[in-house]
Amino acid sequence: MSSCRRAALAAVPVTVLALSGCAVGPNYHRPSAPVPQRFKEADGWKPAEPREAASGTNWWSVYDDATLDGLEKQIDVSNQTLKASEATWRQAMAVVSQARAGLFPTIGVSASGSRSGGPGGKSGAVATSGGGGLLTVPTSHPVNEFDLSGTASWDIDIWGKIRRTIQSDVASAQASEADLAAARLSLQAMLATDYLELRVADEQRQLLEQTVEAYKRALQITQNQYQVGVVAKTDVITAETQLEGAQSQQINVGVTRATLEHAIAMLTGKPPADFSLPPATLGAAVPVVPTGVPSSLLERRPDVAEAERKMAAANAQIGVAVAAYFPDLTLNGSYGYASTVVSHLVSAPNNLWAFGGTATDALLDFGARSAVVRQVRAAYDAAVANYRQTVLTAFQQVEDELATLRILEQQVQVQEQAVKSANLAVQLTLNQYKAGTVAYTAVITAQAIALADAQTLLTLRQNRMTASVALIQALGGGWDAATLGTPSGTAAGLTARGAPH
Repeated sequence: MSSCRRAALAAVPVTVLALSGCAVGPNYHRPSAPVPQRFKEADGWKPAEPREAASGTNWWSVYDDATLDGLEKQIDVSNQTLKASEATWRQAMAVVSQARAGLFPTIGVSASGSRSGGPGGKSGAVATSGGGGLLTVPTSHPVNEFDLSGTASWDIDIWGKIRRTIQSDVASAQASEADLAAARLSLQAMLATDYLELRVADEQRQLLEQTVEAYKRALQITQNQYQVGVVAKTDVITAETQLEGAQSQQINVGVTRATLEHAIAMLTGKPPADFSLPPATLGAAVPVVPTGVPSSLLERRPDVAEAERKMAAANAQIGVAVAAYFPDLTLNGSYGYASTVVSHLVSAPNNLWAFGGTATDALLDFGARSAVVRQVRAAYDAAVANYRQTVLTAFQQVEDELATLRILEQQVQVQEQAVKSANLAVQLTLNQYKAGTVAYTAVITAQAIALADAQTLLTLRQNRMTASVALIQALGGGWDAATLGTPSGTAAGLTARGAPH
């Protein structure tokens, strides 16, 4: 090949790259979303002992429970639902790699060999290589044919179709990564909620054990009163009935506890039959989460980040659709050797080469391309609406949990006083019964009220704990959208192009 021809061919990629600088379609800019200036429910609410939360991945450490800490760490290792989400993210990563490969030429190599002949040893005409071209010569003997060649094909991305596709795939992979983070956070919150409710069941059982013991003492008093002829047999029967009812409730707590224990086993990837948790008490302190500014939710909630990345992917698809209006340019080339003798196949006289290009475009498609553009623009508009709705839902959930915690705190204070008053009423009524000044029905009523108040207080404590978990989840659980596509993020190794900051 002459030096001028080599120089011309070498200049082609440079020219193509210069032409590839533009990419049709709109560049992405994150649309606005309705963001309040502050959280209404957090205004003026100053808890006595605020504790740090949502400041790292191990957000559950605010509950200061070693058992919960160990269980939460098993989710990443053993939870099958999370493994499925992680596999989905790896699929999205593979799609990104596949799209990026389209920026480079496809290079192949082929080799072939054959021996041909005709009737009586005649082979007719055969093509051989000689000098600068192919010659057709007659022959009367079988002929060998050998070929070795390399080929290359390059789809030049002049209009940015491939680059827009890569942008869309990267954003989709980042959305999948955020979905993985959302799935992890949901499972962690579910486990924390189940664990706290299990501890409430333990305290419920303990409360009923104490109640059963108190009812047994009350039964003994009525039996003593009956034996000396002070009260009627009905008082004894009434006390026995009340005792048996409390014992029945005590047994029923076992159903709730077993169900919660099985749920925790499933979340940690263990067979329920091989999993058990010893009874323990529920922590008294309710951790309060610093809410920060509302705009931080756009970075701290994985579902918001996922919706935003889907919006970016839909925007890039507009460029892919618009690129269909412009012609596709493909460069093709081949270089190789052909000969009838394999020992001299790779030699200058047997050299063959070819270089060319192909441009294709649709002259008339009866509106098909414009319909595709309208379709992807509508898909982008839907993604924008979904993103804004996700943001609104995030703010609603935070406000709901803040309000729940604030109101429950007030209710617990009142209910604690109600429990104290109910317990005092039981003691006073029982003393009056011993003195014979009130009927046993008054004792039964006071005891029933005391038990109901104690159970209500325990339920309120449970609701406060689970509301604190829900608030941490609503705030993103310490996750940060800035980690998308970085080694420190959920899915390491993804290049974050256009990730929200």
